Amino acid sequence: QVQLVESGGGLVEAGGSLRLSCAASGRTFSVYRMGWFRQAPGKERGVVATITWSGGSPYYADSVKGRFTISRDKALSTVYLQINGLSPEDTAVYYCAADSLNVRGSWDYWGQGTQVTVSS
Repeated sequence: QVQLVESGGGLVEAGGSLRLSCAASGRTFSVYRMGWFRQAPGKERGVVATITWSGGSPYYADSVKGRFTISRDKALSTVYLQINGLSPEDTAVYYCAADSLNVRGSWDYWGQGTQVTVSS
């Protein structure tokens, strides 16, 4: 099992910034890729950004390119999502997830989510 704990969400004004953190523990040797997803009220959960466990191959959804940056601290087993230029459309619950080496694309492990609310 892999445990994921997110932090860093909150209420921020439009144009502001936040840094979300996701601390991973447990069988992290089985992780291939880490990702951030978000779910806004009334919408489906969608991928925001992903990065391999080794810290390579960053991927961003088109809607966040240029504003969001995903990174990883190997020593701390923590993945970050730096969010700049926040807009009300970014309001959502942000989830951290881990993708297994054995079944890539399964996103087997999820954190509890952290709320990001952007006021206009």
